[in-house]
Amino acid sequence: MNQKTNTRFLPKGLSIIYEDRDLLVVDKPAGLLTIATESEKSKTAYASLMDYVKKGSERSKNRIFIVHRLDRDTSGILVFAKTEIAKQTLQDNWDQTKKNYIAVTHGQWKEKQGTIKSYLTESKAHRVYSVDDPKEGKYSETKYKVLKESNLYSLLEIDLITGRKNQIRVHFAENKHPIVGDTKYGSETKSYPRMALHSFSIDLIHPFQKKLLSFNAKIPNFITGLVGGYERIPNET
Repeated sequence: MNQKTNTRFLPKGLSIIYEDRDLLVVDKPAGLLTIATESEKSKTAYASLMDYVKKGSERSKNRIFIVHRLDRDTSGILVFAKTEIAKQTLQDNWDQTKKNYIAVTHGQWKEKQGTIKSYLTESKAHRVYSVDDPKEGKYSETKYKVLKESNLYSLLEIDLITGRKNQIRVHFAENKHPIVGDTKYGSETKSYPRMALHSFSIDLIHPFQKKLLSFNAKIPNFITGLVGGYERIPNET
C-alpha cells in the first residue's frame, strides 16, 4: 500500500506516483535535475526527495538511492530506492525493465517504425555521439514508432532497450530528426518552452515482492499539442 505523501517537502511539479518501504516512484517535471552535478548545484529531485523521506529531520536515518536518471529537460517517471539493497537489485535487473518514452521530433520519418543501434561515447565537452568502433563506445539500442504526424513534427513512442546518457536525443539527432526543444543536439535557439521528451511508462519487478509493477505518467499537453493533440488508448502498444 502507498504510504501517505507529505507534499510539504516536494518542489513544485514533482509528484509521487508510488511509495512503499522499498521504492519511491515520482513524476519529475522538465527543468529539474535528477541529482547535482559538478557544474550545477541547484535544487534537484534527489535533494527534495531526501528531505521528503527525512520529513525535515536531519537526524532521520531515512534515505533514498538513485536507480537511474533523467536529463534535466526530460519529464516523467523516475525511480528511487529506499535501501541500498533495493537499489542494487533494481539496477542489476534494469536491462529487463521496460522503459517507454514519448517524444516529438522535427520532420516526418520515412520509416514509421524501426530500431536505431550504435556505439555511444562522450567527448571531453560532455557531448555524446556515435562511433563505429565497439571498443570506443557503449552499445545502444532505441526502438521507435510514429504515433501521429503533422506537417512539421512527428509524435513517437520509444522503447528504450539500453539506457545510455542522452541516448534518445543523440540517436534521433543523428538520424536528422532531433527532438523539439533540444538545444544541445538540435542546434536550435530556445524557441520552445521545454524539450519534448517524456518518460511515459516503466514496468519493473519489485526487488523483494517479485511482482510486476507498472507505472504511467500523464503526457504533458505541450508535447501532444505539437501534433494537434493525441489521445492514448489504454494498453496501446
